[in-house]
Amino acid sequence: MMRILDPGSRNGRNLTQEEARHAFEAILAGGEDEIAIAAFLVAVKCKGMSTEELTGFAMAARDQATFPCVDTPGLVCVSPPHDGYESLPPLEVAAGLVAAAAGSRVLILAGRGVPPRRGLTAANVLEALGAHMTWDPHEAESWVSDLGFAVCAVGGMLPALVNLRQVRGSVFVRTPLSTVEKLMAPPGSSVLLGAQEGPVLGAAVEVIQAIGHPRGIALQGPEGSVIPRVRRRTRGIELNGSHLAPITVEPDDFGLGGDSDPELPMFGPPEVGEGTSDNPALVQACGAITHAVLSGETGQARNATLLTAALILKVSGRCMTLAEGVDAAVRATDSGAGLALLDKLRQAGE
Repeated sequence: MMRILDPGSRNGRNLTQEEARHAFEAILAGGEDEIAIAAFLVAVKCKGMSTEELTGFAMAARDQATFPCVDTPGLVCVSPPHDGYESLPPLEVAAGLVAAAAGSRVLILAGRGVPPRRGLTAANVLEALGAHMTWDPHEAESWVSDLGFAVCAVGGMLPALVNLRQVRGSVFVRTPLSTVEKLMAPPGSSVLLGAQEGPVLGAAVEVIQAIGHPRGIALQGPEGSVIPRVRRRTRGIELNGSHLAPITVEPDDFGLGGDSDPELPMFGPPEVGEGTSDNPALVQACGAITHAVLSGETGQARNATLLTAALILKVSGRCMTLAEGVDAAVRATDSGAGLALLDKLRQAGE
């Protein structure tokens, strides 16, 4: 496959979908040298991933995964960056709880301490709130069935990804692995996926469609998140059946605009080999921000949470428009239903 890519030469070409699938099967099998894997992943990243390559990688990973909640009606799988955030609080937990309280079934895919960022994720938020992410897909399915909400580790669904953490940490850059793990949504589910800035937005939603999801939204939130900005509009693309259409989240349309986006407290840079998730004060700050939103505190974090919950409700089909989704999210938040669901999640994990 490296000869086909032929990095640095004009003779190289993209892999076909089937070639990409075979290459990723070999990586996941664990028999390849780590240096060769790292070279391959960096070569694909530097070249730029094609839709066919990304689809092939995703299909190889999905073939080996154990999925929770397969074909669960109304399920929305939320896929933020699994290596986390460096300056943004992971508000997908608050948004997911609010959307679940408003009637959606929500499964958030997450990681913890994932290189190269080792950033803050939903797992850190739950830890600070006295709840936890599960590594067991069957437990995640049980929580979604009973509560309408769960956070599941992608490494629990596909343990081979955990075995590649050393490679990811060694190359110091985000590789196709960071995209593939976002695509581990259960078959039949709708998907809300975070996409990085640049031309990857269209490819992301095309891959969601190619691997068989009926509905989805790929959103270019800050740091590749599923969380819309509140200080300006956020671009995305929506999939509905066979149709793709641009979607724009304009916070001022819903009275949720602000001068700045939600931010974490300021701390010094992390030590070498560490990230924001290794800072206990930042972990606790994320939990406090989430609890404040669920308790009804106003501000930029609440606004961003309401917009994210509205996207979840829209992609689930629970609400037809973002405006309707925002209204439902406001009711679920102000009634305390989201906070009550957090208490039930704590009890479920005991």
